[in-house]
Amino acid sequence: MPLRGDGRLNHDLMPGEKGPQDACGVFGVWAPGEEVAKLAYFGLYALQHRGQESAGIATSNGEQILVYKDMGLVSQVFDETALNALTGHIAVGHCRYSTTGGVTWENAQPTLGPTASGTVALGHNGNLTNSAELVNLVAERYGAQRRGELARGNTTDTALITALLAGDADRTLEATALEVLPRLRGAFSLVFMDENTLYAARDPQGVRPLVLGRLDRGWVVASETPALDIVGASYVRDVEPGELICIDADGMRSARFAEAERAACVFEYVYLARPDNTLNGRSVHAARVEMGRQLAREHPVEADLVIPTPESGTPAAVGYAAESGIPFGQGLTKNAYVGRTFIQPSDTLRQLGIRLKLNPLREVIKGKRLVVVDDSIVRGNTQRALIRMLREAGAAEVHVRISSPPVKWPCFYGIDFASRAELIANGLAVDEIGQSLGADSLGYISTEGMIAATEQPSSQLCAACFTGKYPIELPPDDQLGKHLLEQAELPLGPPEDGLTRLAVSTGGATALDHP
Repeated sequence: MPLRGDGRLNHDLMPGEKGPQDACGVFGVWAPGEEVAKLAYFGLYALQHRGQESAGIATSNGEQILVYKDMGLVSQVFDETALNALTGHIAVGHCRYSTTGGVTWENAQPTLGPTASGTVALGHNGNLTNSAELVNLVAERYGAQRRGELARGNTTDTALITALLAGDADRTLEATALEVLPRLRGAFSLVFMDENTLYAARDPQGVRPLVLGRLDRGWVVASETPALDIVGASYVRDVEPGELICIDADGMRSARFAEAERAACVFEYVYLARPDNTLNGRSVHAARVEMGRQLAREHPVEADLVIPTPESGTPAAVGYAAESGIPFGQGLTKNAYVGRTFIQPSDTLRQLGIRLKLNPLREVIKGKRLVVVDDSIVRGNTQRALIRMLREAGAAEVHVRISSPPVKWPCFYGIDFASRAELIANGLAVDEIGQSLGADSLGYISTEGMIAATEQPSSQLCAACFTGKYPIELPPDDQLGKHLLEQAELPLGPPEDGLTRLAVSTGGATALDHP
């Protein structure tokens, strides 16, 4: 049985406690003469925080595309033998957290499909909001028989994009992409390729990040700048919202399929991105430190020690301590390997307060008035358990400070929050939340303070999970949801092997058969 990733990015104390999770990480490289599969592997390794459910890499040698993907972490899916088999000069890679479609092998990426002139392999970070409309478009264009990934049980919005890229006999993949991309709504940072060309595209709002880098002998595109750093690529620029980039033997070229209407996700600055990432010219670490400083200005308190909830609360805690003059300390120690276990604790162990991830440093905490800095509160179960644990360790007072505003609304653009009914801030005032958690006081940064720390114009950020103001129009409720394509009856006929035509010239068909 293949190993499975835990799919959790949060620092929960309790198994099953669900925090905010991102959609995916994508990576692409065009580099003749280089071991592109290994470059993709290390690029995905740097992006592992964006998704831990499955991983995959596709490569092309100019004549055929090979795909290797499976459930689990990047390091679990790939070994030297698998990477050595993925030869070529182009690669696209993907690590997944599911925001559309279930956690199954069939939904792992890159997806593979036929085109008018060859094959396409595609990785997607984000979430489309018009999937129901796209299902109808696939049926209208290509008939009632399912094609490609859709024929093999894939229930993601990514499979719909792949199906639409099939195109007409007289069109190149580039021309087809320029016609299809304007039909997509929602968040999409795409990296895809055919046998000869690497492509990258970003939605007009630029909700999810995507950057372009340069190698000595090639080009790289990736979700975050640390993935460029790890493979020795220099940062060139962000892929622009509404831009399609094409890279082949003739060099790099760019085309615009839509005008930019910037609405980048502010939660990338708060939590999702690595702290060593740069978003639109702003250091994520610096933004988080400034959020902590602003939090101290907005919610001061008399205390003896500022401690973070590792790891994501650390930069903001550093900022809070610097601004307030209260010493910074490490009051909690983290087990970096927990969260990879598949053994669920018994009820008895739960009641004993099993501490899978964090444990207090009692000699640091005892008798102290603590300021505990965290990045966000979703359901509140994690913070409630943490506060109880700190009090049991002898803390005199526990003051909680959060470097983002109350999360009150779901995200439809690539973050899998709890449902609105489960969000603790949706039904309670701030002081009531504090009482529910057992904190002596609770303070959230203001929306204005958070945005100011990013150094981005508020008009160019999406803060819908805090404000309820969605920058991309949403369809009716019955056309939204993670399992939309599994629950809805697709207007497509019975499954058919839509990839049989690839079997002669490529390894594409067999690559989709689970070993």
